[in-house]
Amino acid sequence: MQETLIIEGQYPLYGTVRISGAKNAGLVIIAASIMADGETILDNVPHINDVDVMMHILDQMGVECHWNEDASLSICPPAGEIHKKTPYELAKRVRASNLFLGALLGRQNEATISMPGGCDIGTRPMDLHLKGAQALGAEVDIEHGYIYARAENPKGARVYLDFPSVGATENIMMMAAKTPGTSVIENAAKEPEIVDLANFINSMGGKVRGAGTDVIKVEGVPVLKAVRYAIIPDRIEAGTYMVAAAITGGEVQLENVIPTHVHPIIAKLQETGATITETDNGLIVKAGPRILPADIKTLPYPGFPTDMQSQMLALLSIAEGTSVVVENVFENRFQIVDEFKRMGAKIKVEGHSAVVEGHKNLFGARVKATDLRAGAGLVLMALAARGETVIEDACYIFRGYENIAEKLSNLGAHVK
Repeated sequence: MQETLIIEGQYPLYGTVRISGAKNAGLVIIAASIMADGETILDNVPHINDVDVMMHILDQMGVECHWNEDASLSICPPAGEIHKKTPYELAKRVRASNLFLGALLGRQNEATISMPGGCDIGTRPMDLHLKGAQALGAEVDIEHGYIYARAENPKGARVYLDFPSVGATENIMMMAAKTPGTSVIENAAKEPEIVDLANFINSMGGKVRGAGTDVIKVEGVPVLKAVRYAIIPDRIEAGTYMVAAAITGGEVQLENVIPTHVHPIIAKLQETGATITETDNGLIVKAGPRILPADIKTLPYPGFPTDMQSQMLALLSIAEGTSVVVENVFENRFQIVDEFKRMGAKIKVEGHSAVVEGHKNLFGARVKATDLRAGAGLVLMALAARGETVIEDACYIFRGYENIAEKLSNLGAHVK
């Protein structure tokens, strides 16, 4: 696997880039596909490492899964029960493996889930996921790194989430989709990926209402039928290329974007001086004559996304003034700051806040990605810095960005 990106900076980006399907919508819908009878065909699924891992997990579970010639993804479970255990070696590589909990409980009332892995960006406990499964009638045990869940007589219930967890909301929705009775999820996550999952379940014959609000109602149905479905565009990939245009002083047209999904990013980029125009199929982002400072607080959707915090930190590092970034979601998001400093950034972290003293003198260096979005932040820093930057552990970046080197090169970046 290619694990290094080499970028020569200070080339403005111009042109058009097509945004891929949403990683976080694709992964949960891949998991939800095992609840359907027949062959599910998914369009707009990104060809990224996390999707490859989910496909390997499906294969180990006895589910047929393959790419088609038209770049769609086919998922076809066997007629009977599938293997209920996710393999540890694969599950530790991708956080979304935990979404098989709700999908398996929805399909056959039993699941054995390896404790998931993924990026080390902070505490992401499974307690709310398990609380939801137990409320709907599952008995849960945790032993030797596995979650054992079994629901002999599942029934609809009311679940209040202490925090609007995206993964917990998704797991409860999937289990509830085939659980007799009506389930209500209160303080549910509102992310577009939640709405996409609800639309997918409903297209299969499910009954989900209220997705996108903080109260979701799911009426269980006995059967879900396979369909063909297209994944929404990736709002975080879109946001990353929007910042790339601004940080390099360029102008980039983004295709396959839903503007409402990136409104918090649009607002902050406009605050820094960029001009953003909505088109019929996306956005045009034009860098301003200078980059202005801005203050950012990450919050659950529709607030500013934590998955865009590292990228904005990179942009604010070359702003004309001081910015403050407050991280309210994942406590380890600032671990990339030490790598940013190797490139000349002036950032001081105090608890959950980072004070960024912007200046123009970033320089290339050998750095290391610590997680997916931090890696994207390093790419943006490298695009703005003078000289050559070598990004090690770029495998993190390939987990969530389809053909990133090719896409950047097509915009005029010097990447290999």
